[in-house]
Amino acid sequence: MERMMLKLKLYRIIFGSDTPAGKGFDLTLIFIIVISVVTVILESIPSFRSQFHGILDSTEWIITIIFTIEYIARIWTHPKPFRYIFSFYGVIDFMSIIPTYLDLFFTGAMGFAVIRTLRLLRIFRILKITRYSREGSVIVDALRSSRYKILVFLFAILMVVIIIGTLMYLVEGEASGFTSIPSGIYWAITTLTTVGFGDITPITSLGKFIASFVMIMGYGVIAVPTGIVTFEIASSIKAMKEKRECSGCGHHQHDADAFYCKTCGEKL
Repeated sequence: MERMMLKLKLYRIIFGSDTPAGKGFDLTLIFIIVISVVTVILESIPSFRSQFHGILDSTEWIITIIFTIEYIARIWTHPKPFRYIFSFYGVIDFMSIIPTYLDLFFTGAMGFAVIRTLRLLRIFRILKITRYSREGSVIVDALRSSRYKILVFLFAILMVVIIIGTLMYLVEGEASGFTSIPSGIYWAITTLTTVGFGDITPITSLGKFIASFVMIMGYGVIAVPTGIVTFEIASSIKAMKEKRECSGCGHHQHDADAFYCKTCGEKL
């Protein structure tokens, strides 16, 4: 019984953020994640790596051990461990610790030299921050809710760039650099997204007219997904305000302008 109570208490701290201990745990992990990401970035600088190799290596192992303990604790306290292990955050947590251990076993083996590149996957630790931020969860929920609309939009854009790329291949030809339909599609994508590298440019009057039309269309292309995601973010914020959880009694669905729990009077 005491073991179950301990697991429940640790679960509230590790997976929740509605208690002072949970908030402290989240803030501590955010701080460690930031240090870890900075360490990975500094390690990629040859001069810095050669001068502070010992400090960087020690820091990396300390952080890896902390994340390993966290990963094991999450598995132990979660009511459905395999559901956590194969979840998005479970995979990210695993990817944040495994490169260091792989580097320990395969360092110096020429046949496995490519394994060292997996150390760069430690940069994925920055994705762990979204778990500890309510604002981050709002963005994730908004992206998840708008995924079908955005996929339909991207499919429509894909059809447009294929048509435009094919048309430009027919209009301009190889003399302008449009040597194939894929090169025309590449030009259409760079022009529609307002990037415009300039490596392929139309020279005919009709080609320039089509290019101008695509450039103007590009502003609309940027605005559509922005509007979709913005609407979903606003909806997620509204839903979060209406379903705030009381840290005292756990009651949900408070009014958007409520400052205290309607059940126990705890401050929200």
